[in-house]
Amino acid sequence: MELMHLMRQLKMEYLIANLDALCEQAAKQELDYRSFLAEALATEWAGRNQKGLESRLRQARIPWIKTLEQFDFDFQPAIDRKVIRSLAGLAFVQRAENVILLGPPGVGKTHLAIALGVKAAEAGHRVLFLTLEEVMNRLKRAQQEKRLERQLQQLTYPKVLIVDEIGYLPLERQEASLFFRLVARRYEKGSIILTSNKGFADWGEIFADQVVATAILDRLLHHATTLNIKGESFRLKEKRKAGLLTKAANLPQPEGDR
Repeated sequence: MELMHLMRQLKMEYLIANLDALCEQAAKQELDYRSFLAEALATEWAGRNQKGLESRLRQARIPWIKTLEQFDFDFQPAIDRKVIRSLAGLAFVQRAENVILLGPPGVGKTHLAIALGVKAAEAGHRVLFLTLEEVMNRLKRAQQEKRLERQLQQLTYPKVLIVDEIGYLPLERQEASLFFRLVARRYEKGSIILTSNKGFADWGEIFADQVVATAILDRLLHHATTLNIKGESFRLKEKRKAGLLTKAANLPQPEGDR
C-alpha cells in the first residue's frame, strides 16, 4: 500500500506535512531505520499534543495566557518560590487539593492562578477559568431554568476550576448557598484555584452568612495551599516605570502627617 495513503488512513497529518523535511534530515544525519521511525513518530506526537493543548486552552476560557516563567518574583519577594515550584509539579491536581491566593489588587494573584491552570492544561488536564460573577450567573440561570444539577455537574467536570475575583462584589444569601453547593460537589473530586482580595475573616461578609462562609472554608481549606501575597501592585509598578506615578514617599504629605 502506498505510503501517503497509509499515513492518511492513520490520520498522521503532522507527519505528512513534515515528511520531506524529515527524510532530508535523516539522509544528512545518516539515520538508521529505527532512529528515523522514532523521529517520524515524535513529530506526529508533538503535533497532536500541541493541537490538544490549544483545544484545552480554548475550552478553559482563560482570558490571556500567563506563565510562571513570566512572573516577576523579584518584585514580589514575599512569595515562597519553593511553594510555587511544588504547585507547578501539579501534585495538588492529582490529589484534588485546592490553591487559594489572597492579597490586594494587582499583586499577581490572577497571573499565578492562570499560570498554574496553563501548567495543568499542558499536562493534559481539563481546566476552566471563570470569575465569581460568571460562576454565579451560570448557577442562578440554571436554577431558574430548573437544570441546576446539570450545571453543577458541568462545573465539576474540569479537573481544575479557577474562580477569580472573590470579594469584589458581595453575594446574596441564596447565591452563597449555590456557591457552597459547587464547592461541596467538587470536594475531594477536583481542584479549585481561588483568588480573593479579602482575608478569610471577611468571608462572612462576602457570602452574607457566617455559617455558609464557614462551611465553604471548611471544605476549601481541608486540603489546600494558601498563599497570602503582600506586596505592591504590578499595575502601579508599570505606571511608575512610565513616569505616570510617583512613589508615595516622594509625594507631598499633609501638614499633620509630616
